[in-house]
Amino acid sequence: MKLAIGLAAAAALAMAAKDRITPEDRLTLIRGMTAEYATAKQTLPRSKKPLPYNPNGTYDKDKWSDAGKENGPAARVGDQVQVTKIDINGDNIEIELNGGFKTGPKWHERVQLGTGTRTAPISRGSNPTVGTVIAVRFEGGVPSIEAKELKKMLAPVLDFEKRSATENYLESLPGPIQSAIKQKRAIEGMDREQVIMALGKPRFKSRETKDGVEFEDWVYGEPPGRISFVTFQGAKVVTVKEAYAGLGGSTAEPLTPK
Repeated sequence: MKLAIGLAAAAALAMAAKDRITPEDRLTLIRGMTAEYATAKQTLPRSKKPLPYNPNGTYDKDKWSDAGKENGPAARVGDQVQVTKIDINGDNIEIELNGGFKTGPKWHERVQLGTGTRTAPISRGSNPTVGTVIAVRFEGGVPSIEAKELKKMLAPVLDFEKRSATENYLESLPGPIQSAIKQKRAIEGMDREQVIMALGKPRFKSRETKDGVEFEDWVYGEPPGRISFVTFQGAKVVTVKEAYAGLGGSTAEPLTPK
């Protein structure tokens, strides 16, 4: 435990000398952390509000304990968790684990559309989750930081170094798919599980049928910035397309380097 806090403190000191995070750094950090697996080294409580955490590896144990008493654990020591979302705010980085604190479907997941007596939900809905969110707070704003540095900061509570069943599965995949997952990108031929390993859960899903063939689009990213469209036919990815979206939500093809 002392070694883990020492590593976290060293990482925090290195951060103090860095400039503020840039848009490029944000994208790299999100890709480097999303869908990563870790082993819980401390009990992680479920909490309606993000659990505060300091870059030097310390945190308010009483506050974490109170959240656990109220909502139960999101993970116990030795449990495996997955980073499902990264939010970078002005002075903190929120790491969502196992889907965060969700308890059931959202309002729009109960809406159904149809004609006559036949209706269908507009989305499949979401299952209740038992995750949580950790907020790493930085004085003076979030600095330029890499995924490996953030993992060191979290070392007292999360171990990203242990080999997992996911890593063993990754090594069994064809070389191009292994490389794509490690680079946090989707390619043709991947299945849904492999895309989630590479990019995490999509922000939005949609389906359509063309000439009797059903396609499903997974959308990643939010405007303004890069938007990725991953299209499945059946169980496999058939196309991957990227565009840039402006503040108004309109998209344009990426610029082709000269």
